[in-house]
Amino acid sequence: MTLRNETEIAGWHAHIYYKDAEERGHAAVLRKAIEARFEMRMGRWRDDPVGPHPRPMFQVAFEPEVFAAIVPWLALNRGPLAILIHPETGDSVPDHAEHALWLGEKLPLDIDFLRNFDSA
Repeated sequence: MTLRNETEIAGWHAHIYYKDAEERGHAAVLRKAIEARFEMRMGRWRDDPVGPHPRPMFQVAFEPEVFAAIVPWLALNRGPLAILIHPETGDSVPDHAEHALWLGEKLPLDIDFLRNFDSA
């Protein structure tokens, strides 16, 4: 096993999933609170599954220095929402499949989509 250094992580993504109108409402409250509290790059709303993601969601991109603040905050405030948190190392398949952290329900990602996208 080759050990890697955390300095390989250029950033992090949190994908905040919702499955119905009620959960989307909770996601909207969470999104507004994230924008007010943290320095992030907010992705757009995706009201249909996109790419490897099995549910509607929005993405939050953040720098490694923010990880220690945002992840515990998300753990305490996610409510019913499933959240995927993964590093950005430049290798999307292991970033989503092997290095991922889940808050709440672990959803099945379409890793083949990422493999095909990376090889294209």
